[in-house]
Amino acid sequence: MLTKKIGLLPGDGIGPEVTAEAVKVLNAVSKVTGVNFKFSEATIGADAIRKHNNPLPDSTLQMCAASDAVLFGAIGSPEFDNNPDAKIRPEQGLLKLRKELELFANIRPVKAYNSLAHLSPLKSEKIKNVNFIVVRELTGGIYFGDKNLSLDGQTATDTCTYSVNEIERIAHVAFAIAKSRKRKLTLVDKANVLETSRLWRKTIADISKSYPDILVETMYVDNAAMKIIQEPAAFDVVLTENMFGDILTDEASVISGSIGLMPSASIGKKIALYEPIHGAYPQAAGKQIANPVGAILSAAMMLETSFGMMVEAAIIEKAVSQSLNFGVCTPDINPDKNYSTSAVGNAIASLVNEEVIQTV
Repeated sequence: MLTKKIGLLPGDGIGPEVTAEAVKVLNAVSKVTGVNFKFSEATIGADAIRKHNNPLPDSTLQMCAASDAVLFGAIGSPEFDNNPDAKIRPEQGLLKLRKELELFANIRPVKAYNSLAHLSPLKSEKIKNVNFIVVRELTGGIYFGDKNLSLDGQTATDTCTYSVNEIERIAHVAFAIAKSRKRKLTLVDKANVLETSRLWRKTIADISKSYPDILVETMYVDNAAMKIIQEPAAFDVVLTENMFGDILTDEASVISGSIGLMPSASIGKKIALYEPIHGAYPQAAGKQIANPVGAILSAAMMLETSFGMMVEAAIIEKAVSQSLNFGVCTPDINPDKNYSTSAVGNAIASLVNEEVIQTV
């Protein structure tokens, strides 16, 4: 029997609830395919600070490194967010994890569902056929640059730094994805102002010579932010640096109607981490109202990207679409008629079971 080791990091807020539903769906796949998923769980973020005074204990990092892939829930807590003097913060755990595991490429699909078109803040005709991917550099840029606060507390500095090597490795990921899709790549930067962006633009121009079949266009980040709203279907693969990618993907996430639907993958040289993009949402923790679809689709991305289980990943995606078509959803999708987090997970797992039995 084929065994895949999956590290589980449920984390904070609604993380444990949505991760549990992703595991439920993976177990449904395992039950009828014979692939054994061996789960190991560890703590991270606010939970780890409370237990170990460390947002990323060594034991957690070791567990992740020993896994074939990592499924992550969410991170963050108001007790730290609302305390500007806090020296240790949950987010430090995730940033360190990305750095230690060299998770340099963040991949976020943006897809609109026809059955949820009425929930999007955009007009239905704007979101028709929206299906693009943002490839965000994840371990460089201003988030990881030198930081300084003057002794008098009146001046702060954050340094944005990128090397050619960092740009090249993320670029090859983006070009490979573009080659498997519509062969179009949009580089988003601020090259009219930033020296780092000019280095990005030069490096991508050089690399593009190795991909003559890929159409490359460049776009300033402010223009891209507007076009994501005006004409989101015009994008296919978007490549950008860390902070721009963080902002643009959150903007794009509302196109589908709920941020709770959005999965992501963080790819490294040896291992990948998969997570929904919705955050910890502590107000909903323990209430069984959190949308588990983002976590479940993240599990599908894991099957496809890390394990090569393309058919099973497609089955999960189909089950999610079917459940949405049937109206089996949480309150963020339908405030008037909805189901609990676990009920949505049960429905998707059941649909996966039925489809896998027919397919495998």
